[in-house]
Amino acid sequence: MQDSVPAAIPAHVGIIMDGNGRWAKNRGLVRTQGHLEGLKTAKKIVKAASDLGIRFLTLYAFSTENWKRAADEVGFIMDLVKQYLRAEFDFSKKNKIRTRFTGDFSGLPPDIQKEISDSVADTAGFEGMQVVLAINYGGRDEIIRAFRKLSQAKENGESFGEKDLSLYLDNPDIPDPDLIIRTAGEYRTSNFLLWEGAYSELYFSGKMWPDWEKEDLQAAIADFQKRDRRFGGVK
Repeated sequence: MQDSVPAAIPAHVGIIMDGNGRWAKNRGLVRTQGHLEGLKTAKKIVKAASDLGIRFLTLYAFSTENWKRAADEVGFIMDLVKQYLRAEFDFSKKNKIRTRFTGDFSGLPPDIQKEISDSVADTAGFEGMQVVLAINYGGRDEIIRAFRKLSQAKENGESFGEKDLSLYLDNPDIPDPDLIIRTAGEYRTSNFLLWEGAYSELYFSGKMWPDWEKEDLQAAIADFQKRDRRFGGVK
């Protein structure tokens, strides 16, 4: 009797970490407390994803639209980003986790740019899971930025196709996400990885992000493993 083939682990998982503010409101707390708890959850899920053998994990931390929020909330989130990048280096070193970035880097405050640049440089040689932080990120914005770079590279109005544009996205060497997860009971992708996620499997969870545990990630992957992925074709 042959051994059963183990179910495939998605190579790339993207997570829309939603519900921090509502989690806090439901408990009579300020929204910033929800973001703090959300950061703690992110640390747990990064470890769980690494242990499961996921190669790439993209976390939607701050969108291009989030600047519309109250200034004190935006400032708190940016401080959390710095806190995460500084505090987690030893963890990243131990687990060989590499930090990557996607988003409009030029639109971030200088101190945040420095923290991101330092983290990316300090972990560049690590060969474990790669964590992509989507900060000041929007899928439409990424496509526009890629198109501008491609237009500058092409001469005399040369034609180009899908593969050409893909080369000018923020991280063209990273495979498209196999699975995109959204928490907190919302059923939309909110401008997250619009190009890369064209054929991603979607998983929606009713739990607020601060309530997530490794078992929730395992449940999402188990659901993914039941999917029949045809990418527009017929088997």
